[in-house]
Amino acid sequence: MQDFPRSAAKTRSPRRQRAPTPGNDVKRERILRVAERLFHERGYADTTMDQIVSELGVTKPFVYYYFRNKLEIFELLSWEPTVAVFTVLDDPDDVRPAHEKVASALEEIIRITVEYYPSAFFAFREPQVFRPEFAAATKKLANGFYDKLCAQMEQARAEGTLEFGNTKVTALAACSISGYMYTWYRPDGNLPPERIVRELAQLAWRVIGLKRKRIPSNKKRA
Repeated sequence: MQDFPRSAAKTRSPRRQRAPTPGNDVKRERILRVAERLFHERGYADTTMDQIVSELGVTKPFVYYYFRNKLEIFELLSWEPTVAVFTVLDDPDDVRPAHEKVASALEEIIRITVEYYPSAFFAFREPQVFRPEFAAATKKLANGFYDKLCAQMEQARAEGTLEFGNTKVTALAACSISGYMYTWYRPDGNLPPERIVRELAQLAWRVIGLKRKRIPSNKKRA
């Protein structure tokens, strides 16, 4: 997992944060899950530490043992799915053909977006909230991902397994299928999550010009 970007500036905290232990991790996770629900329901600006504390049934010092402030909680919730998405092509042992890597990466991005609901959508809904250093770290991850994705797409096109026009435009269009899910996706919708993933993956594969017979099995070759 990529290191979470922290500010070099001093951040006021009522008390020193606890070192991680198994017991602390459970309490920390509980805070994150309650905050995630409130951020999703009310948005960042309309969610306060008082509300988070009230929902947890604890005192403010309890939360401040684990997190410096509300923004750190919001960024942490956003960071994990961001890293998961932008590192789907980072496996050095993946020796599959380029078109299979691309197709599987697009499907995995959609799956990650669904699995991390609703925090996977925070970066799309409220990007203005993030600190400059957080936004810069996210952009660096994204740039690295798109460099790899475009390289694999161009290799696949040269091999005759993908058919598309402008590489970067096609890559952005294919990935935007998951990016705009925040406007409509609901986990309790008509289709179960895995069906949603499969249907959207097929749409993304059409964008990159993947031939039907080239659809990957999702199994990496040794």
